[in-house]
Amino acid sequence: MDAALLLNVEGVKKTILHGGVGELPNFITGSRVTFHFRTMKCDEERTVIDDSKQVGQPMHIIIGNMFKLEVWEILLTSMRLSEVAEFWCDTIHTGVYPILSRSLRQMAEGKDPAEWHVHTCGLANMFAYHTLGYEDLDELQKEPQPLVFVIELLQVEAPSEYQRETWNLSNTEKMQAVPVLHGEGNRLFKLGRYEEASTKYQEAIVCLRNLQTKEKPWEAQWLKLEKMINTLVLNYCQCLLRRGEYYEVLEHTGDILRHHPAA
Repeated sequence: MDAALLLNVEGVKKTILHGGVGELPNFITGSRVTFHFRTMKCDEERTVIDDSKQVGQPMHIIIGNMFKLEVWEILLTSMRLSEVAEFWCDTIHTGVYPILSRSLRQMAEGKDPAEWHVHTCGLANMFAYHTLGYEDLDELQKEPQPLVFVIELLQVEAPSEYQRETWNLSNTEKMQAVPVLHGEGNRLFKLGRYEEASTKYQEAIVCLRNLQTKEKPWEAQWLKLEKMINTLVLNYCQCLLRRGEYYEVLEHTGDILRHHPAA
């Protein structure tokens, strides 16, 4: 075990347990980083809180995507491929860990259909629950403490090397993706592949809804996005009609008429 290294970040110490290979990867914005991790308390027993290897599936985050536990991006970008390192992180970096741990545990238990690519950010979530549903996490949330993370870096992929999901696109990329998704939905609809077409329309709607949250309601740009969304919702409803899902069509079209009676 090498001596502890300082990363020039307050409250973080690194100890390399197994050296990596090659040069330091190019961690550009949008890169997907895949890794295993084990989280432990700083007690004498080094009590394990979470271990991705026990779950059997590695974790991944997107660089520059405001991951919930921001310090992990700092830790990962100090590592080489195949490196295993231990990081001691002070309380200033670990306060939101119980919220992250809760999400990961629920996914591992099959309560969330998503994979381990948690991407929700912000501290507001911490106050959304009276209990996290896990006694040890409730205790950790009430009394934040330093934690130890043992991380094994498995893979670093540039944005062009993997299929990016709409949630991790930039605002510009989201807007650029909308006509592409819309066109692909139209193509699939004409081929009679209504379920696949509806998925494309939904992805485009999600992109626009996300962009709309950044605008002031009922002002020009917000209304422009709303018009685009309504068009896609109607396309989506066409798919539902072909699949015989009439009640959902009534729900969506009714919402449009309620919010835009002149539509």
